[in-house]
Amino acid sequence: MDSGRSVFWTVIGCAVLLWPVDRAGGQDVMDHVDLTSDEMTKAELTREELLEILSRATADEPVDLTSKRLSGLDLQNVDFKRANLRWARLNNTDLRGANLRGVILDSAWLLGANLERADLRGASLASTQLQRANLRDANLSGARIVANFQRADLRGADLRYANMGADMKNQSMGLMRTVMRMATLDGADMRNVNALRLDAEFASMRGVLLDNANFRGANLTGADLTNASVAGLDLSGSDVSGAYLVQLIGKEKIIGLDKVKNLAEAETD
Repeated sequence: MDSGRSVFWTVIGCAVLLWPVDRAGGQDVMDHVDLTSDEMTKAELTREELLEILSRATADEPVDLTSKRLSGLDLQNVDFKRANLRWARLNNTDLRGANLRGVILDSAWLLGANLERADLRGASLASTQLQRANLRDANLSGARIVANFQRADLRGADLRYANMGADMKNQSMGLMRTVMRMATLDGADMRNVNALRLDAEFASMRGVLLDNANFRGANLTGADLTNASVAGLDLSGSDVSGAYLVQLIGKEKIIGLDKVKNLAEAETD
């Protein structure tokens, strides 16, 4: 990719994480991106061609798939062998059961992608766009994540020890943080996750395992944490206005409850 296109996709990737939704006008962040262009919708390789490329990968030399257009392909159960997928477009791609362990997906686009049961352990997802993606029962444990999961389905996903925290030392373009607005995380395992400054506004997090998780400064406005396991969960500085904090398991062991914002406006028992 030439330097001009690289700068363009850097700005777009970062901006989508930073642009707020205009609630008054109903404007969505995706209104700023042409999702109908060939760049976003058409693949430049077939499944067979991709498998041929991946067959050449070794443990020391993973395949470089930077900027490849793979949108809409059936890539079920494909082993990516720790490939570099930075800037790749995989919108609406079927990645069910795919081995994406240790891959680089920084600034990649996976809008509406199907990642059910995919293995993303230790993957890098910085500025990755996963809006409306299906990640049911996916394994993202130990991954580095600063991504946009708005309206994504993460039911039953494994996020243990994932580092989803905002990088507070690198904020030259504004706050870069993981976005899970209106996402569904029911039954997900988020034990020991670092979710510093997470934006989970109106997310469904019923029955989520949050033991020893770091949710300092998180936006939990309107989030539903009914029946979540919260022993050791650090909520210091988080905003829980309108959140459902009922039937919590281990609530007496929550950290920073005295420093929570708008606790009086949350539903509690």
